[in-house]
Amino acid sequence: MATETAPNEKSEKRADRPAAEAAGGKSPEAKPLAIERLTHEDVGEIVQLFRRVWEPYLTGLPPEVQRRWQPTPLEFTSGMEGVTYFAAKRGGKIIGVIGCRMVDGACHLLHLCVDVEHRRHGIGTALLAAGLGWSQHANARSIYGDVLARFPEALGLFKACGFTEAGLLHRHFWGEDVRVFEKIL
Repeated sequence: MATETAPNEKSEKRADRPAAEAAGGKSPEAKPLAIERLTHEDVGEIVQLFRRVWEPYLTGLPPEVQRRWQPTPLEFTSGMEGVTYFAAKRGGKIIGVIGCRMVDGACHLLHLCVDVEHRRHGIGTALLAAGLGWSQHANARSIYGDVLARFPEALGLFKACGFTEAGLLHRHFWGEDVRVFEKIL
């Protein structure tokens, strides 16, 4: 199964800072970032995050993909079985998420996404680090993620975090090419 990974970021600051920051106010990044395990109480907020993040990418994708990227709270909760999710929170608001699932001694990263207004501030890097820490604690021998080839920012994030591109699966995810990245532990 392909991981629906949104375009993501390196930890560099964006040139187009929010208007409040440019006017001397605090940017959204002024509050400390917390990476916490997702709880069932967080499901509604995660579903809303998925809707905000994935909405711009739905055009032209098969209905099956659109449904998976826009789950209801019940659908998301049903898919939590066997997956440990981490949420990036700033000011108590969830701004990013990643899932980790053990598969045959390896950790498979799932659903990595970061809210658009918080990209390019290290959130994706912090979420990948949480996944790496979890996989080491779970005694995984490797960690991997599969990224739709249409998301070059996410491809760059995995490379910047020390993952190696291990392969390309043509038309693997509902006709979309998928790039697989791995890190041996």
